[in-house]
Amino acid sequence: MSVRVRYFAAAAEAAGTDAEDRAETGLAALRAALVEDHPALSGILDRCAVLVDGERHDDDAPLAGVTHVDVLPPFAGG
Repeated sequence: MSVRVRYFAAAAEAAGTDAEDRAETGLAALRAALVEDHPALSGILDRCAVLVDGERHDDDAPLAGVTHVDVLPPFAGG
């Protein structure tokens, strides 16, 4: 089982990629592994919206059957 993690804007820059496939089985484990593998994410991941198949979930959300997780940093606009 793998889930496609897609990074946007500053999150993509911090991760050094736009997307990657991951094998973690829960959202909390995924967040921890992302920071471990991409230390530059540690400064922004807590402020990012993390969407599981397009919806926000708590960290206890399982990732079984999930297609993609999107990591969206806060955007400024005007």
